[in-house]
Amino acid sequence: MKVTIDPDAGFCFGVSRAIEAAEKGLSAGEELYCLGDIVHNSGELERLKSKGLKIISHEDLPVLEGKKVLIRAHGEPPETFETARRYNITLIDATCPIVSKLQQRIRKSHEEGLKTGGTVVIYGKPGHAEVVGLVGQTGGRAVVVRKPEDLNGIILSSPVHLYSQTTMDKEGLDAMAAEIEKRLREKGNAGLFVHNTICGQVSGRAPLVRKFAKQHDVVIFVSGKKSSNGAWLFSLCLSENPRCHFVSSKEDIRKEWFNAGDSVGITGATSTPPWLMEEIAREISTFS
Repeated sequence: MKVTIDPDAGFCFGVSRAIEAAEKGLSAGEELYCLGDIVHNSGELERLKSKGLKIISHEDLPVLEGKKVLIRAHGEPPETFETARRYNITLIDATCPIVSKLQQRIRKSHEEGLKTGGTVVIYGKPGHAEVVGLVGQTGGRAVVVRKPEDLNGIILSSPVHLYSQTTMDKEGLDAMAAEIEKRLREKGNAGLFVHNTICGQVSGRAPLVRKFAKQHDVVIFVSGKKSSNGAWLFSLCLSENPRCHFVSSKEDIRKEWFNAGDSVGITGATSTPPWLMEEIAREISTFS
């Protein structure tokens, strides 16, 4: 079998930046804590834990006075920064610059909405770390929706500013925009402003994954089970190639997936570490 690793797969800029920040702190011998999983990949998470990174929750902050805490690429709401100041915690802010800019834009729209009575709507996954940080910019007033039905029972005040979590899909955002516009029109309202804030690096992976999936007999998609981006990209991969399999580690691989002479492609999410794809490639090569 010929095994090929997708050259376009691997960490996105924001995740790479956060991991580099963690490794820099750990290499200096610092005691370093991270607020939530730094990446939605258990293999990479365990690697960093073995180097000394400690994963904490917001409830742990009051007992970490004087410590260093890393904010991951997903970002945090303003309340987290206020808590850190209160307990003299040093924050290493590794929020992805794209997420930081999105937070600023949502905060500005919310402040303008307070004057006009408008609504900020975020197309995203409720409870996702990035979304929590985005909603925090509005004091908890933003409406979070994942599918059009989530709008049922919600009163939309015009103007409506629609934003997206950076890792969502463009098709879903377009569908949400169409539904909101329809509901506003039915009530005689106008004023929908759609902000396509999906990360270009993330959205750009979709056509590349589709193309890669069609180029191989078998595709192994490597991702953490918690990764929203991974679930979406895998669905695209599977739509192009029915012999696409989702794995999180080499232990998930099954020899019966492969036939002699198969062309095997390995790809993954924007939170999948290159070393893990290489490890899986070596494992599959033993089946030849």
